[in-house]
Amino acid sequence: MDKVRRSAAEAVHDIADNASLAVGGFGLSGVPNVLIGALHARGVRGLGVVSNNCGADGSGLGVLLADGRIDRVVCSYIGENKEFARRYLAGDLEVELVPQGTLAERLRAGGCGIPAFYTPAGVGTQVAEGGLPRRYAPGGAGVAVASPPKEIRAIGGRDHVLEHGITTDFALVRAARGDRHGNLVMNKSARNFNPLAAMAGRVTIAEVEELVEPGELDPDAVHVPGVFVRRVVPLTPEQAASKGVEHLRTSVRESPVRGASAAEAPAPGAVSGR
Repeated sequence: MDKVRRSAAEAVHDIADNASLAVGGFGLSGVPNVLIGALHARGVRGLGVVSNNCGADGSGLGVLLADGRIDRVVCSYIGENKEFARRYLAGDLEVELVPQGTLAERLRAGGCGIPAFYTPAGVGTQVAEGGLPRRYAPGGAGVAVASPPKEIRAIGGRDHVLEHGITTDFALVRAARGDRHGNLVMNKSARNFNPLAAMAGRVTIAEVEELVEPGELDPDAVHVPGVFVRRVVPLTPEQAASKGVEHLRTSVRESPVRGASAAEAPAPGAVSGR
């Protein structure tokens, strides 16, 4: 029952080339950066990744992406990752774009043993009708692989598209607190995809900012029961405190003397962080 591993390297030791991974995180919140770093150090390649987004440039899954370790991505948001866009358009990366709510439900369904479900999301678009570019030809010379059409069924007088549950070989997640039995508690936005990724992985590995003993977590506060988690990696205080801000915005303050704007305005293109 003690699922604690001594290091992230030990926890990811059996993730091999061409493995599929469900990875938690929402933007820069709740990203299992330590486990991703250990996986990068192993040198594995040809990975298939399921995640809300594929990290940022130089951060999270972006570290694996920049070294060409990822071959396939199922995600809902490409975002501002320039390296992701470059590799996708150059034909180096296969990408399946999925509506965000559908992606969340596909992970949850896979974790619950539900093979497929119907949803109205995507009906009347290329999500259902097919034709979305999944992989471009080398050099971006046309579409090499396009998404296929999906089954449509009318339910209650409304069309729905059939979507399949997702399971993966491994899952990498991050939790604010966890115990030796693998029970996990996530914090705020980190809860968006981490529990779902944890459910979808056949072998789920969690890095935890604070490790506690069994019985210390309120059962009503547990977001991921230990039955879904195989390995737990406690972070050092420095690792736990290392949390990036994707974009920083500073507010314009009013001058107490003149009643006018006296502080520096936000940098061009700045967006509020989490």
